[in-house]
Amino acid sequence: MNDDFNQKIKQRKIIHIDLDCFYAAVEIRDNPDLADKPVAVGFDGVRGVLCTCNYVARSYGVRSAMASKIAREKCHDLVILPVNMLKYKNVSKQIHTIFHEFTDLIEPIALDEAYLDVTDCDLYDNSATLIARAIRYQVFSATGLTASAGVAGNKFLAKVASGINKPDGLYAIPPYDVDNFIKKLPVSKIWGVGKVTLPKLEKLNIQTCLDLQQLSLKQLIDNFGKLGVRLYYFSRGIDNSEVRSDRERKSVSVEITFLEDISGIHNLIEKLRDLFPKLEERLLPIRQKYQIKGLYLKIKFSDYKIQTVAIANNAPNLGNYIRLLEKINLGKSIRLLGMGVTLYSQLESDYMQQNLFENLS
Repeated sequence: MNDDFNQKIKQRKIIHIDLDCFYAAVEIRDNPDLADKPVAVGFDGVRGVLCTCNYVARSYGVRSAMASKIAREKCHDLVILPVNMLKYKNVSKQIHTIFHEFTDLIEPIALDEAYLDVTDCDLYDNSATLIARAIRYQVFSATGLTASAGVAGNKFLAKVASGINKPDGLYAIPPYDVDNFIKKLPVSKIWGVGKVTLPKLEKLNIQTCLDLQQLSLKQLIDNFGKLGVRLYYFSRGIDNSEVRSDRERKSVSVEITFLEDISGIHNLIEKLRDLFPKLEERLLPIRQKYQIKGLYLKIKFSDYKIQTVAIANNAPNLGNYIRLLEKINLGKSIRLLGMGVTLYSQLESDYMQQNLFENLS
């Protein structure tokens, strides 16, 4: 066999690293007096929402994305700390420096989460499990933070594996055990199976991936559309998506949740004026790599219904956002206002420009 063929059949080795309750863990590290207390990081107050919380808080039923008011009802002693994004970004950079000691094929998912392709890593006799163990040790030694890791032959299985022994755990799914592992896996662990899809699967008496394997690809597409393709392959432990270190950003946005609902277009325009400089600030670092292809506004009404309006436009100025706002029926009061841009990369921009000139010539 030639080297190209060997490369094609080589078993991929993917590690999913997930820092344990990252924001809260950083704050507790910097203030050890909080170690045994229920701690959350987020926005306090009537409209506040939590970003994350430690495991002490979770024992009370507190969860990420929970309203602060509800979290305090569940845990009266909950310590809610403000978000310090600059601190978390700096710690994340420190952790990614460690990742690069093992591979440059890194796909960041968030500040606290990433996929690493270590297929060609020569360290530790190319044992992905030993590499994952070494990464976790180095992260803890350098930052004092614990990380959970999953090891498998693809991203989907590695992600599932990283959640099995949390916190501060490691779980590997070797190739010979994939069939046995996947058959017992609840369908709720498949990406895209949530509050809408799960009840549909339950009506079909489907609870595990083994149950899902009994349906043909056509049956799944007929019942679930494009998601049916993912259900078919993931239920068999198949995921051919690559770890992409050049993952493209699709949009940039900012939003604000009001302490009290507001109404009236003039009040909303004033809020747009306050919000717009924050959007400009977020756009500054990415102007060299991305071009803007569209603008959008997001409104959440007092009844929690969401409306989004968008326009194909590469000029994110306040006047264009005001014109978008005028397209929305403002018959109800507003609890959240967001504004953003959709993007394409500079490479895509150059390609589109080239085609335009070719068509004109």
